Amino acid sequence: MAKPAVIVVGADKGGVGKTTVSRTVLDYFNANNVPTRAFDTESPRGTLKRFHPDITEIVDMTATADQMKIFDTLNNDVPSVTVIDVRAGLLSPALASLRDIGFLDAAKSGQITFAVFHILGPSIASLDEIAETASFMDGAKYFLVKNFINNTSFFEWDQATYNSYFHRIKGATELTIPKLNEMAFEQVEVSSVPFLKFVANKGPKDENANYSFVLRGYVRHWLANVWSEFDRIKLTDIVGKEKDKDKDKDKSGGDKAAARSGGEK
Repeated sequence: MAKPAVIVVGADKGGVGKTTVSRTVLDYFNANNVPTRAFDTESPRGTLKRFHPDITEIVDMTATADQMKIFDTLNNDVPSVTVIDVRAGLLSPALASLRDIGFLDAAKSGQITFAVFHILGPSIASLDEIAETASFMDGAKYFLVKNFINNTSFFEWDQATYNSYFHRIKGATELTIPKLNEMAFEQVEVSSVPFLKFVANKGPKDENANYSFVLRGYVRHWLANVWSEFDRIKLTDIVGKEKDKDKDKDKSGGDKAAARSGGEK
């Protein structure tokens, strides 16, 4: 039985695009044939579930019963990867709960693979969050994600100040999510489909759609850049899965090779 892997995506600050990152992670695992389930903690109305309804369940991360839904089922054979999209303001409390139930100890002892995608905003408040979460990262793979959801520049303050925060966590790795063309992003939002389905011109029920050729091209190019970052950190290796050798087709009908190259399907 494969060792379970849990990826927490979150931030204490709102408006930094954490659900967008969660969606790219789910698409990446889908394209690499990694069985994955997701939990959306934006209860009672979840954003992640709107895009990935078949694999996502909405939970209240602060409720013991819902914590049991997530963590008492980790040892099921399939799927072996659990992605938790933590709502704004709940990252530090969620990590504290994981400590209290013994999850962090289990991760530290190697029973569970644990990774945190900490989505940073372009302000000093995000650096303060790093200090808050540092005490929970022993035994976790910690990724600081700069998500360019708008044109605001990141980290224009003194580099020494930034380094003093960043280096508090041994082994932390930076990731960069580039900005997606605004009109393309808005069209995907309206379509309520995963990025992969949008690129493949598929609707919510897998029927053929009529999305813009131009906007699909922007999404394809952007997604290829995001996935290059996931390739760089060997995300499939982290969760204990070999990278899919067949890059010609992904499970949702999109052309993965085209997504990586920016070519048209």
